[in-house]
Amino acid sequence: MMSFDPLYWIFALPGLLLGLWAQFKLHSTYGKYIQVPTQSGLTGAEAARRILDRAGLRNVPVEMVEGRLSDHYDPTKRALFLSPENFQGRSIAAVGVAAHEAGHALQHQAAYGLFNLRMALVPATQFASYAWGGILLLGWFLGRAFFAKFILLAVGLFAVLTLFQLVTLPVEYDASRRAKQQLSQLGLIHPGESEGVQKVLGAAALTYVAVLVSSVLELLYLLSMARDNRR
Repeated sequence: MMSFDPLYWIFALPGLLLGLWAQFKLHSTYGKYIQVPTQSGLTGAEAARRILDRAGLRNVPVEMVEGRLSDHYDPTKRALFLSPENFQGRSIAAVGVAAHEAGHALQHQAAYGLFNLRMALVPATQFASYAWGGILLLGWFLGRAFFAKFILLAVGLFAVLTLFQLVTLPVEYDASRRAKQQLSQLGLIHPGESEGVQKVLGAAALTYVAVLVSSVLELLYLLSMARDNRR
């Protein structure tokens, strides 16, 4: 239904364009620096391992996972997963991404408040991501009288998704801050390589900004629909 509403595209288009730009920026920046080797010769896995060991997290494994840019830290498994390019690669991009994921492990260890809040929001977010659209569609099929009530529920569920993205953004920036700090303190990168790490992590952070902007705009659209259906 929303796809046929011109007003929807007024709200959705800025977020869509920003998202496309963020993806282009990430892949072009990552593609550039995945070709630039570090002077240390460390792989991403080795850099992450050194950061974790220095923090006393020797029990946190660093494993390889299939996919490109599929890198993540899993707090439920207390394990760090790196894509093949970053696990085996000896590039500025590989080391930067691996250090960023290690930064999430450091957040977990330090009981960083926003990291814990994001973890707590995961179950509700997973439910809301599947439920809000179905509830909206069901209300539309049942008719205007039901739609006015169902859309309020859909707004509430989508607000959970937006809150999750709002919390995620500072968590990602903090993980990058910790990554750059550790890379510098441990001497895993040379001073001239820090700019490349900054660009890679900055491009990655832009994708989270785009997701948040899209989520906020879509929430505003749903609120406008709820307002119109109360008249």
